[in-house]
Amino acid sequence: MKRLERKHPLAIRWFHWINFPVLFVMMWSGLLIYWANDVYRVGFGSHTLLHFFPEQFYERFNLSSRLAEGMAWHFTFAWFFALNGLLYVLFVAFSGEWRYLLPTRKSFGEAFQVVLHDLKIRKSPLPRAKFNGAQRFAYTGVVVMGFGSLVTGLAIYKPIQLAIITRILSPSFLGASGYEVARWLHFWLTIGFCGFFLVHVAQVIRAGWNNFRAMITGFEVVRDETEETPHVA
Repeated sequence: MKRLERKHPLAIRWFHWINFPVLFVMMWSGLLIYWANDVYRVGFGSHTLLHFFPEQFYERFNLSSRLAEGMAWHFTFAWFFALNGLLYVLFVAFSGEWRYLLPTRKSFGEAFQVVLHDLKIRKSPLPRAKFNGAQRFAYTGVVVMGFGSLVTGLAIYKPIQLAIITRILSPSFLGASGYEVARWLHFWLTIGFCGFFLVHVAQVIRAGWNNFRAMITGFEVVRDETEETPHVA
């Protein structure tokens, strides 16, 4: 037995799909800016395991010597990113959608069960829910990351005018200026967004057409409770 069930409100779908191209432009333009001073790496001491990014990467994707262009695109689309994020948070807060998204005390256990299910350790179907525990942590976390990206981006953009932010980001024990800390955090938050995006797309593909269609039309096909319902992380 199958039936249609409303899942995502129109506003949520708009915020979701607007954010996709905006984030893409932000990351692309961020790479154009990062080219001018690509100092970050993964390693220990003088040993580097991974450098962001090799010169061949910039040449292959035509990212070299486009700093001014990158800054223009980045600072323009940052306003769209901020506005879309603000409207999303306001809608979730006032519509009551936050009840489905914020983690609860049960979410830790639910998230663990999702991991076991994805690893094929748990064989029984997961309980039906609009968002499972893992999704609650992921979607709430990405909003926090977005806020962090906005704050650190403002600190980089106007370190003097917004000195209050740079002062907060420069506690004495770090031994670095607020600008340096903001730039470091901004970079790694972007890497976090890339990781979230890859996992999200992989889980959408894994879950199948029904979940993807729900983010387009707002409805999903609900099967009998005895059947396993795919989920997206």
